[in-house]
Order: sequence, then C-alpha cells, then structure tokens
Amino acid sequence: MEPLKRFIYAYDFDGTLTSSDSLLAFIRYAKGDLRFWLGMLWFSPLFVLMKLGHYSNSRVKEKVLTLFFRGTRIEDFNERCRQFAASHQHIFRPKGIEDLKGHLAKVAASRLPEDGVFVVSASPSNWVKPFFSDLGLTAEEMRRLRFLCTEMEVVEGRVTGKFSTPNCYGPEKVRRLKEQLRLTRSLYIITAYGDSRGDKELLDFADVSHFKPFRE
Repeated sequence: MEPLKRFIYAYDFDGTLTSSDSLLAFIRYAKGDLRFWLGMLWFSPLFVLMKLGHYSNSRVKEKVLTLFFRGTRIEDFNERCRQFAASHQHIFRPKGIEDLKGHLAKVAASRLPEDGVFVVSASPSNWVKPFFSDLGLTAEEMRRLRFLCTEMEVVEGRVTGKFSTPNCYGPEKVRRLKEQLRLTRSLYIITAYGDSRGDKELLDFADVSHFKPFRE
C-alpha cells in the first residue's frame, strides 16, 4: 500500500503575496520620505552593482538596514513593525491571501502533522509575521502557518542592522525548507509560489510551481 503523501505549500512574500517590496515600504514608513530618499540616493551605486551581479543581495540589505536602524531598541523596532503591518494590509494581493487561506483550512483539517503552509521570505520575520495576525485565522490554522525568514541580529537589546541567519534568498530558501521536512522528500508534494530570481531554487525544488501568480 502506497504511503500517504504530505502536502506543503510554500509562498514567497514580497511580490508574490504582496504587490510591492516590504523592505523599502517599511523603511519609508518608519523613517519618512526625506530620510528614505536620501538613503536610497546614498546607496544607488550599490543597487546598480547588485543588479549587475557584482554585489550580493544580502550585503546590500544589511548595509541599508544598518544605516536606518542600527542602535534601535528591539522593542521599539518590533512595535514599529506591527504598526507597519497593520497599516499596510492593502499591499496584500487578494487572490494570494485567498489561496493561502484555502490551503491553511485544508491542512488545519488534516490529521497529518507534516502538512503545512510556509511563508518563505528574505524579509525579516519582525514585520512579515505581523501581516498575518489580522486575517481571521483559527488557532489551528495559525499553528500550521510557519515562517522561514531572514532574522535580524540583536546585541544587548538593540538592532545592529545585520542578520543573525543567512539571508533567506535563492538556495537558502530550499535549505531552510528542507530542515522542516521530518520525513523523506518523496513523501511530500510541495507546491511553491514565487515571482523573482530569489525564488528560482525554491520553484525548481517544488513538485508544482507557480511563477508570478495572483496577478490581475
């Protein structure tokens, strides 16, 4: 008798479930237009080098976050993240959230504990997680919703701007997801959703892939 398959649904966040990049939106929200645009101008040469493949995505993000948030108390940073998420629910793609909630309802009703829905994001969990707090999910659906994100480094209670984990981008997304698989890979049917180069490896790893879904 063939063993039961487990179902995993892995969603990229920025650009897939949302219509815009949450990192830039968060900085602009937290620091205001003037400081935001001055910072973007300062880092514009690095953005060009990154697009050309001469500077890593991770290093650019750390430098940007260091400039804007180094020394911020983690409690203040997290509170700002919660406020940002609450005020920016409009950047969710409605079709994407409908799809995610449908799969959450399915796995919540499953008796197989390995079934789950994952948000796999290069953005920090500090503001990604709060986006899902007001979706009307049941306790079991929240338990089945898991987050694999880049994590911020905190030293003596303050944000440094650097990461405490590898940037959850490209191959790191697959590595992080593999860590969550309790059984052999062949027992899972993995469906992945992405929209950019940073999702390529995740989409290739999945059994079913959706590139740039949920768009009108």
